[in-house]
Amino acid sequence: MSRQLNFDRLARPYRWLEYSTFGRSLERCRFHFLPSFTSARRALVLGDGDGRFLARLLHSNPQIEADVVDISPAMLRLLRERLTPEARRRITLHEADARGFTPAKSGYDLVVTHFFFDCLFQPDLEALVDRITPRLAANASWVVSEFARSSGETASVAGRAVISSLYAAFGLLTGLEVRSLPDQQTALEGCGFQLCSEKQWLRGLLISQLWQR
Repeated sequence: MSRQLNFDRLARPYRWLEYSTFGRSLERCRFHFLPSFTSARRALVLGDGDGRFLARLLHSNPQIEADVVDISPAMLRLLRERLTPEARRRITLHEADARGFTPAKSGYDLVVTHFFFDCLFQPDLEALVDRITPRLAANASWVVSEFARSSGETASVAGRAVISSLYAAFGLLTGLEVRSLPDQQTALEGCGFQLCSEKQWLRGLLISQLWQR
Protein backbone atom coordinates (compact mmCIF):
# COMPACT_ATOMS: atom_id res chain seq x y z
CA MET A 1 0.00 0.00 0.00
CA SER A 2 1.23 3.50 -0.84
CA ARG A 3 1.37 5.31 2.51
CA GLN A 4 3.16 8.65 2.08
CA LEU A 5 0.92 10.33 -0.47
CA ASN A 6 1.01 14.06 -1.19
CA PHE A 7 -1.10 15.45 -4.02
CA ASP A 8 -0.80 19.08 -2.91
CA ARG A 9 1.89 19.99 -5.45
CA LEU A 10 -0.42 18.86 -8.25
CA ALA A 11 -3.40 20.90 -7.11
CA ARG A 12 -2.81 24.18 -8.99
CA PRO A 13 -1.32 22.80 -12.23
CA TYR A 14 -3.44 19.64 -12.42
CA ARG A 15 -6.19 21.05 -14.63
CA TRP A 16 -3.74 22.42 -17.19
CA LEU A 17 -1.57 19.32 -17.12
CA GLU A 18 -4.70 17.32 -17.85
CA TYR A 19 -5.75 19.58 -20.74
CA SER A 20 -2.27 19.58 -22.28
CA THR A 21 -2.09 15.78 -22.17
CA PHE A 22 -5.64 14.59 -22.94
CA GLY A 23 -7.51 17.72 -23.97
CA ARG A 24 -11.09 17.61 -22.67
CA SER A 25 -11.34 13.81 -22.77
CA LEU A 26 -11.13 13.31 -19.00
CA GLU A 27 -13.78 15.98 -18.47
CA ARG A 28 -16.06 14.22 -20.96
CA CYS A 29 -15.64 11.06 -18.89
CA ARG A 30 -16.51 12.85 -15.65
CA PHE A 31 -19.56 14.63 -17.01
CA HIS A 32 -20.99 11.90 -19.24
CA PHE A 33 -23.53 10.51 -16.74
CA LEU A 34 -24.47 13.80 -15.07
CA PRO A 35 -28.01 13.78 -16.55
CA SER A 36 -28.61 10.50 -14.68
CA PHE A 37 -28.18 12.10 -11.25
CA THR A 38 -30.96 14.69 -11.15
CA SER A 39 -32.96 12.64 -8.64
CA ALA A 40 -30.03 11.83 -6.31
CA ARG A 41 -30.21 13.41 -2.86
CA ARG A 42 -27.09 12.31 -0.97
CA ALA A 43 -23.72 11.76 -2.63
CA LEU A 44 -20.37 10.46 -1.44
CA VAL A 45 -17.59 11.91 -3.60
CA LEU A 46 -14.13 10.34 -3.31
CA GLY A 47 -11.06 12.09 -4.70
CA ASP A 48 -12.73 14.66 -6.98
CA GLY A 49 -9.54 16.71 -7.11
CA ASP A 50 -10.16 20.36 -7.92
CA GLY A 51 -13.93 19.92 -7.91
CA ARG A 52 -14.95 20.36 -11.53
CA PHE A 53 -17.38 17.46 -11.39
CA LEU A 54 -18.77 18.41 -7.99
CA ALA A 55 -19.50 21.97 -9.15
CA ARG A 56 -21.46 20.63 -12.14
CA LEU A 57 -23.30 18.11 -9.98
CA LEU A 58 -24.42 20.72 -7.43
CA HIS A 59 -25.46 23.10 -10.21
CA SER A 60 -27.49 20.51 -12.13
CA ASN A 61 -29.15 19.10 -9.01
CA PRO A 62 -30.17 21.85 -6.54
CA GLN A 63 -31.47 19.25 -4.02
CA ILE A 64 -28.37 17.10 -3.63
CA GLU A 65 -25.99 17.22 -0.65
CA ALA A 66 -22.51 15.69 -0.71
CA ASP A 67 -19.80 14.38 1.56
CA VAL A 68 -16.46 14.99 -0.16
CA VAL A 69 -13.34 13.03 0.77
CA ASP A 70 -9.81 13.93 -0.35
CA ILE A 71 -6.36 13.34 1.12
CA SER A 72 -5.08 16.69 -0.21
CA PRO A 73 -5.92 19.91 1.68
CA ALA A 74 -4.78 21.93 -1.35
CA MET A 75 -7.25 20.09 -3.61
CA LEU A 76 -10.04 20.66 -1.09
CA ARG A 77 -9.27 24.39 -1.00
CA LEU A 78 -9.46 24.60 -4.79
CA LEU A 79 -12.67 22.61 -4.78
CA ARG A 80 -14.28 24.93 -2.23
CA GLU A 81 -13.13 28.05 -4.11
CA ARG A 82 -14.80 26.73 -7.26
CA LEU A 83 -18.24 26.50 -5.62
CA THR A 84 -20.82 29.22 -5.12
CA PRO A 85 -21.73 30.17 -1.52
CA GLU A 86 -25.04 28.34 -1.93
CA ALA A 87 -23.32 25.18 -3.16
CA ARG A 88 -20.84 25.25 -0.25
CA ARG A 89 -23.71 24.99 2.18
CA ARG A 90 -24.63 21.62 0.65
CA ILE A 91 -21.26 19.92 1.09
CA THR A 92 -19.20 18.55 3.96
CA LEU A 93 -15.46 18.29 3.34
CA HIS A 94 -13.39 15.47 4.84
CA GLU A 95 -9.61 15.77 4.66
CA ALA A 96 -8.89 12.06 4.92
CA ASP A 97 -7.31 9.09 3.21
CA ALA A 98 -10.24 7.30 1.59
CA ARG A 99 -8.50 3.96 2.07
CA GLY A 100 -9.34 4.18 5.76
CA PHE A 101 -12.41 6.42 5.65
CA THR A 102 -15.75 5.13 6.94
CA PRO A 103 -18.73 7.46 6.38
CA ALA A 104 -20.52 8.45 9.56
CA LYS A 105 -23.76 8.83 7.61
CA SER A 106 -25.76 6.29 5.64
CA GLY A 107 -28.36 6.33 2.88
CA TYR A 108 -26.11 7.64 0.10
CA ASP A 109 -27.80 7.11 -3.25
CA LEU A 110 -24.76 8.13 -5.32
CA VAL A 111 -21.04 7.37 -5.06
CA VAL A 112 -18.60 9.25 -7.30
CA THR A 113 -15.07 7.99 -8.11
CA HIS A 114 -13.47 9.78 -11.06
CA PHE A 115 -9.86 8.74 -11.79
CA PHE A 116 -9.56 7.56 -8.22
CA PHE A 117 -9.55 3.76 -8.36
CA ASP A 118 -6.30 3.85 -10.35
CA CYS A 119 -4.55 5.11 -7.20
CA LEU A 120 -5.45 1.92 -5.29
CA PHE A 121 -4.00 -1.54 -5.05
CA GLN A 122 -6.58 -4.29 -5.63
CA PRO A 123 -6.94 -5.21 -1.91
CA ASP A 124 -7.42 -1.51 -1.04
CA LEU A 125 -10.12 -1.15 -3.70
CA GLU A 126 -12.00 -4.25 -2.59
CA ALA A 127 -11.81 -3.20 1.07
CA LEU A 128 -13.08 0.30 0.23
CA VAL A 129 -16.09 -0.93 -1.76
CA ASP A 130 -16.88 -3.49 0.93
CA ARG A 131 -16.66 -0.82 3.67
CA ILE A 132 -18.81 1.77 1.87
CA THR A 133 -21.56 -0.48 0.49
CA PRO A 134 -23.38 -0.95 3.84
CA ARG A 135 -23.73 2.86 4.04
CA LEU A 136 -25.59 3.07 0.72
CA ALA A 137 -29.27 3.16 -0.15
CA ALA A 138 -30.73 -0.01 -1.63
CA ASN A 139 -30.82 1.41 -5.17
CA ALA A 140 -27.59 3.43 -5.03
CA SER A 141 -25.62 4.30 -8.17
CA TRP A 142 -21.82 4.26 -8.39
CA VAL A 143 -20.24 6.26 -11.21
CA VAL A 144 -16.68 5.43 -12.24
CA SER A 145 -14.36 7.19 -14.69
CA GLU A 146 -11.03 5.51 -15.26
CA PHE A 147 -8.20 4.56 -17.51
CA ALA A 148 -8.68 1.09 -18.94
CA ARG A 149 -6.85 -1.65 -20.77
CA SER A 150 -7.52 -0.95 -24.45
CA SER A 151 -8.61 -3.73 -26.79
CA GLY A 152 -6.76 -4.47 -30.01
CA GLU A 153 -3.03 -5.07 -30.26
CA THR A 154 -1.94 -1.59 -31.37
CA ALA A 155 -4.26 0.22 -28.97
CA SER A 156 -3.27 -2.12 -26.16
CA VAL A 157 0.45 -1.47 -26.60
CA ALA A 158 -0.08 2.28 -26.82
CA GLY A 159 -2.44 2.22 -23.83
CA ARG A 160 0.03 0.32 -21.68
CA ALA A 161 2.74 2.83 -22.55
CA VAL A 162 0.52 5.79 -21.62
CA ILE A 163 -0.57 4.22 -18.34
CA SER A 164 2.98 3.24 -17.40
CA SER A 165 4.26 6.76 -18.06
CA LEU A 166 1.44 8.29 -15.99
CA TYR A 167 2.12 5.99 -13.08
CA ALA A 168 5.82 6.81 -13.23
CA ALA A 169 5.12 10.55 -13.21
CA PHE A 170 2.58 10.33 -10.38
CA GLY A 171 4.96 8.15 -8.42
CA LEU A 172 7.66 10.82 -8.57
CA LEU A 173 5.30 13.70 -7.81
CA THR A 174 3.06 12.17 -5.14
CA GLY A 175 4.71 9.07 -3.70
CA LEU A 176 2.14 6.77 -5.30
CA GLU A 177 3.46 3.19 -5.45
CA VAL A 178 0.65 1.66 -7.53
CA ARG A 179 1.85 0.70 -11.01
CA SER A 180 -1.07 -1.17 -12.57
CA LEU A 181 -4.81 -0.65 -12.90
CA PRO A 182 -6.98 -2.50 -10.41
CA ASP A 183 -10.09 -4.43 -11.41
CA GLN A 184 -13.14 -2.44 -10.29
CA GLN A 185 -15.52 -4.89 -11.93
CA THR A 186 -14.58 -7.67 -9.52
CA ALA A 187 -14.82 -5.35 -6.51
CA LEU A 188 -18.18 -3.83 -7.44
CA GLU A 189 -19.84 -7.04 -8.60
CA GLY A 190 -18.66 -8.72 -5.41
CA CYS A 191 -20.72 -6.19 -3.42
CA GLY A 192 -23.88 -6.58 -5.47
CA PHE A 193 -23.45 -3.91 -8.17
CA GLN A 194 -24.34 -4.42 -11.81
CA LEU A 195 -22.92 -2.46 -14.74
CA CYS A 196 -25.78 -0.52 -16.34
CA SER A 197 -23.96 1.55 -18.93
CA GLU A 198 -20.45 2.22 -20.23
CA LYS A 199 -18.95 4.81 -22.59
CA GLN A 200 -15.43 4.61 -24.03
CA TRP A 201 -13.08 7.27 -25.35
CA LEU A 202 -9.67 7.23 -27.04
CA ARG A 203 -10.16 3.70 -28.41
CA GLY A 204 -10.95 2.31 -24.98
CA LEU A 205 -8.17 4.01 -23.02
CA LEU A 206 -10.76 6.00 -21.04
CA ILE A 207 -14.09 4.70 -19.78
CA SER A 208 -17.11 6.00 -17.89
CA GLN A 209 -19.26 3.42 -16.15
CA LEU A 210 -22.56 3.59 -14.30
CA TRP A 211 -23.10 0.81 -11.78
CA GLN A 212 -26.36 0.14 -9.93
CA ARG A 213 -26.78 -1.66 -6.66
